[in-house]
Amino acid sequence: MEHKEYKSINKSVRKKDSMQLLLGKPVYTDDVTPKDALVVKILRSPHANAMVESINTAAAKKVPGVVDIYTWEDVPQTRFAIAGQTFPEPSPYDRLIIDRHVRFAGDVVAIIAAETEKAALKAMKLIKVKYEILEAVLDFRTAKDNPVLVHPEDDWFPPCQVGGDPKRNLVASDDEIHGDVEGILAECDIVLERTYHTKAFNQAMMEPFTAYASFDRYGRLHVISSTQIVFHTRRILSRALGIPKSKIRVEKPRIGGGFGAKQTAVCDVYPAFVAMKTGRPAMVTYTREESQIAGSPRHEMEITVKLGATKEGKIRVMDLYTLSNTGAYGEHGPTTVGLSGHKAIPLYTGSLEAHRFHYDVVYTNRQAAGAYRGYGATQGIFAVESIVSELAEQLGMDATAIRDMNMIKEGMVMPAYYNEIASACALDRCMEHCRRMFNWEERSKVRDMGNGKVRTAGVAMGMQGSCISNVDVGSATLKLSEDGTYNLIIGAADMGTGCDTILAQMVAELMDCHVDDVAVFGADTDVSPYDSGSYASSTTYITGQAVVKACAELKKRICSIAADMLGCEGEKVEFAGSVVRRIHTDQTVSLTDIAYKSQVNNTTPAESTATHTSPVSPPPYMVGMVEIELDKRTGKVEILDYMAVVDCGIPINPNLARIQTEGGIVQGIGHTLIENVTYDRKGRPAEASFMQYKVPTRQDMGRLHVEFEHSYEPTGPFGAKSIGEIVINTPAPAIAHAIYRATGKWFRELPITPEQIAMSLID
Repeated sequence: MEHKEYKSINKSVRKKDSMQLLLGKPVYTDDVTPKDALVVKILRSPHANAMVESINTAAAKKVPGVVDIYTWEDVPQTRFAIAGQTFPEPSPYDRLIIDRHVRFAGDVVAIIAAETEKAALKAMKLIKVKYEILEAVLDFRTAKDNPVLVHPEDDWFPPCQVGGDPKRNLVASDDEIHGDVEGILAECDIVLERTYHTKAFNQAMMEPFTAYASFDRYGRLHVISSTQIVFHTRRILSRALGIPKSKIRVEKPRIGGGFGAKQTAVCDVYPAFVAMKTGRPAMVTYTREESQIAGSPRHEMEITVKLGATKEGKIRVMDLYTLSNTGAYGEHGPTTVGLSGHKAIPLYTGSLEAHRFHYDVVYTNRQAAGAYRGYGATQGIFAVESIVSELAEQLGMDATAIRDMNMIKEGMVMPAYYNEIASACALDRCMEHCRRMFNWEERSKVRDMGNGKVRTAGVAMGMQGSCISNVDVGSATLKLSEDGTYNLIIGAADMGTGCDTILAQMVAELMDCHVDDVAVFGADTDVSPYDSGSYASSTTYITGQAVVKACAELKKRICSIAADMLGCEGEKVEFAGSVVRRIHTDQTVSLTDIAYKSQVNNTTPAESTATHTSPVSPPPYMVGMVEIELDKRTGKVEILDYMAVVDCGIPINPNLARIQTEGGIVQGIGHTLIENVTYDRKGRPAEASFMQYKVPTRQDMGRLHVEFEHSYEPTGPFGAKSIGEIVINTPAPAIAHAIYRATGKWFRELPITPEQIAMSLID
């Protein structure tokens, strides 16, 4: 491990936008867009599967203030995908702006453009629609090869071949095997096979989906959106609307939370289409109900794990099958599913001799799923970590000891993770650190507290990635200003994660200046250098390395200009923060003078743009331990204490990393105990608001304590790996383990509700 004392790295610097947020300054999409825009509202289908036989908008169009109403007959007939992914997208082109065939309860039937929200809502009630109601595929377990097809159209198109076949309701499928899985299973002392089910949890970010569109003075479409993916959104709009990309500009202001939901262009096409049809600015803001029923929630998955082990607890083989429910459209379906195996099985590289990972991603007539923090790894780790805890309990082994015996360690090759090497892995130290800090030996014991209440604990490990290897691209432009400060221009999106601050810290470290001397701007497709966007935990690792490269190049250019001013060769000067110094002399020139010189009779730009990609995606690792108190009379589970130790390489900003971890843990606890997704028999979601869909608050948590074990990732900036997604992966299996220890019952479906626990304990 490399140790170095930094001035700005591994320091808890205040976030760049903290004061603006604290003072309530206008920073979000709704704050910064003009108020004279047309209001865009969407009439949605009440049916899970239907054809629009006829639609009458005559009365609705007569409502004062209504500008126009658009139906399936008014839109382009080019299918597209709204997943924010690098071209060519793995997700199939299976959407229209409005389709005559509506495929879930909440699908778009008509777009209303009006001067006011009141007029739009009144018009919505007057639109008369006649539907031919079709049989719906509502159970994803019966979707594959079902005679009812979610996408029977002939123009369904896959940009990439990922094993999809709409005639079988398949979005993607694959099967990979390493080693003699069946042969080793036959040799094992113990073979366990279990099935786990996780539901389609909603991101529930504070700011709902929102986008504004207008045509600028040059006739170009200008979109301001709360999005994580400005460049992908530009491409999506280009295909959907039939407008050249050069005629589209997409920018994002401050984002009020995303957690992956805004890696999908959920709403952007609707105001863009209205602006194109009317020539006027248009804006859509989803209600909370729309965000719940027509957003981009986590993929529901059912994961079956078969595990073979010796009686001493050595895990020799693992066979994992994932069935993933993509819903009515395929965005992110082919990609999320891979993480359910590739980010779970490798945790046990230390002992595995063979593994198999196979999956099917199916269409159903449910709300389309999308990206959510953890992106499939969360579901897979719940299954794998749960079955390992089941094995430990069956063998009478301590759950941490069995993990010590089998876990991945630094330097190992991970066959289940694209044969990458764990070049920076402190998972073993995370386990020891967490065990000691938590006092596992004592607190994992089952303690009767009286009045039917029991206290005990559970444990889980997790891993993630730091980008999409060989795909993600990050870029940064760094400019020297006249006053000797810097402008950093990025295409990544800060959605509360603090990436603007973290990247500025890297500039401050390398350019030997204060973080306040770095102004950060992003993201805008007209101004920013290309960046895949803020997803896949890639910003610190990928865009950060682009920043490192840009700083190195800018130093060279600054020194070149300074050498010309000093009348010497470039190798005779050195960069020294606020000045450039001629070596072995007292001669210096200030950055301010260099900046002004760059504007007069100069051919060397005082700026640099750098781009980075990576052939590997080094995983961060985490261990979480939870203490619960369970009331056997009511089934209520109270989180008393959650302790976590994370290996994210070298944390660039420990406070921000800690906050990320705490937030992810709370989300994971919500998925495990509180948040639920249910549908009525017609396929309509029941949890359409926060009255029904409960999310945890700080009052629902006990004590949260996060610490770090450093490793040094040689391919990352300053040894850093990612932090954004790993943090959500341990709560579900750790809590399920604790509940088993308290009740003697394994719960293999999330969420685990008090009713389920209480009913299971009735004799």
